[in-house]
Amino acid sequence: MTHHKNRLPALLLTGAALGALVALGACTTLRQGPSGNARVPEPTKTVELDRYLGRWYELARYEQGFQKDCEAVTADYSLRDDGLIRVVNTCHEGAVNGPVKQAEARAKVVPDSGNAKLKVSFFGPFYVGNYWVLDHADDYSWAIVGEGSGRYLWLLSREANPSPELRERLWSRTGELGYDLSMLRVTQH
Repeated sequence: MTHHKNRLPALLLTGAALGALVALGACTTLRQGPSGNARVPEPTKTVELDRYLGRWYELARYEQGFQKDCEAVTADYSLRDDGLIRVVNTCHEGAVNGPVKQAEARAKVVPDSGNAKLKVSFFGPFYVGNYWVLDHADDYSWAIVGEGSGRYLWLLSREANPSPELRERLWSRTGELGYDLSMLRVTQH
């Protein structure tokens, strides 16, 4: 996979999630809803894009209109031929087995961000969505994704139903980053 590593910094990286940008149609420049963190920290860990790619399951989020009533949410990230990241977010409307809604986007890495910040486009040539991987497990088993306003937050895991210990670690770390945990909406899988 070293050929990807040579291309990635100049290209971009995956967006999310949940997964990465696990936010169906997530245009995070739209300032909806209250902020759950007045002082969102800058990402401090480098993201190895090859390890971040793949499927993420949304465990919880700050509720937004574009994800209203979404359950069994996933985000799939893959590298495109042009070096951008392909993002496919999937939601089941109303219930785990509800009708499927999908949104596809492309993302590019923000220069000098250690691959931890992405710009995402769901519409045409405009990259307006911010996607920050605020923290992740060393083994990429979980990730916390947000952006600068504190209004958007996604807690992601590689498993739809991870262990109670992993959930506790993820919630604890999210609180340490300054997020209001009472605003989290748990996603059903």
